[in-house]
Amino acid sequence: MTTTESAGPIRTTPFPTVNDLSGRRIGAEELEAVTRVINSGQLNSTVGGETRAWEQEFGAYCGVEHVVACSSGTSALHLAVAAVNPGPGDEIITTGLSDAGTVLPIVMQNAIPVFADVDQHTGILDPASVEAAITDRTRAIIVVHLFGVPAPVEELREIADRHGVILIEDCAQAYGTLTASGARAGTVGHLGCFSLQQSKHITAGDGGMVISKDEPELVRRARLFADKAWPRDTNERTHLFLSLNYRMTELQAAVARAQLPKLDGIVKDRRERAHRLTEAIADLPGLRAAPVDGSSYWQFPLFIDPELAGGDGHAYAKALAEQGVAAGPGYIQRPLYLNPVLSEAKTYGDSGFPLADVHDRYAEGLCPVTESLISGRLLVIGWNENYTEADVDDIAAALRLASKQVAG
Repeated sequence: MTTTESAGPIRTTPFPTVNDLSGRRIGAEELEAVTRVINSGQLNSTVGGETRAWEQEFGAYCGVEHVVACSSGTSALHLAVAAVNPGPGDEIITTGLSDAGTVLPIVMQNAIPVFADVDQHTGILDPASVEAAITDRTRAIIVVHLFGVPAPVEELREIADRHGVILIEDCAQAYGTLTASGARAGTVGHLGCFSLQQSKHITAGDGGMVISKDEPELVRRARLFADKAWPRDTNERTHLFLSLNYRMTELQAAVARAQLPKLDGIVKDRRERAHRLTEAIADLPGLRAAPVDGSSYWQFPLFIDPELAGGDGHAYAKALAEQGVAAGPGYIQRPLYLNPVLSEAKTYGDSGFPLADVHDRYAEGLCPVTESLISGRLLVIGWNENYTEADVDDIAAALRLASKQVAG
């Protein structure tokens, strides 16, 4: 419902949201899938066939042979880190601009998160900063395709191979994202990790996958880690190393299978609506949308030059809220390294292990570009596949009014 500037808020009715059916494509297919599992009486993946079928189908979709399904996106990253098998005090380089699920698995495996800075135009790891952070203790790099924008994984893979470390792609927000070489996100690194959480392009409520094109031994270790290191392909009930139970349920797998045929259409519609908004606001001073090439638009990020835009992300979020458009400044409230779990080494009892000797490094100023984006240069607008052109036009109109209001 687009109105004139003098007629009140641009929007008085809710936008579609991924938090319910208004912004999701969930229906008869998922209901049939869940019913099929319930009727089988096989809800556990050790006895049913849904999870193995899901792994095969998702692998075929991604063009990879090796897939392990698990219980969440965070557990997928934990599986990947565990597959690398770092020793206590070994280092894994990653970003401070992500969900905590990117970093917590590092600490859970008693390794040390090392934070590299990000590109100011994308919020994604800067390869030069990554390479400068590599030491003789580095075992892996975790790069995030933030908001579905493709990360420079080809360059990072070259850096990883040159230094003999593993590249893990966090693709939780990047279904359908295409990299600079045209590859699918998750297939350039040694391992790729996906999430089926509520807000992702497709969802089973929760769930995760680890994929690899050419690292079967890493994937085997990930599969073992997801199942208490119990080698079920043998007749021996034994546990080969310290690990957990991160198995996907048959209900999750069945819903994911029903969602997969919808994925290309979901990404297509998200892209088309995002490109419409990108074009509509291209002339607004100090506001720049994310690169469109290869992006799959988990959310719609805007990068702000406060001097040209007249204000920062907080000012724009407030102005947009007055027009009925929800937007989040900074994406997260603080860099991951400033959360108490890291900055105060709140880990195992009062030991601080494995961060006791390093947590002082997690301080303001560690990654200046990351901090500038979170503090005001980044604004994130929610996105989903069910936006109409009218929805996008309302968001564009609200951004235009906000630009006028903030700039004065």
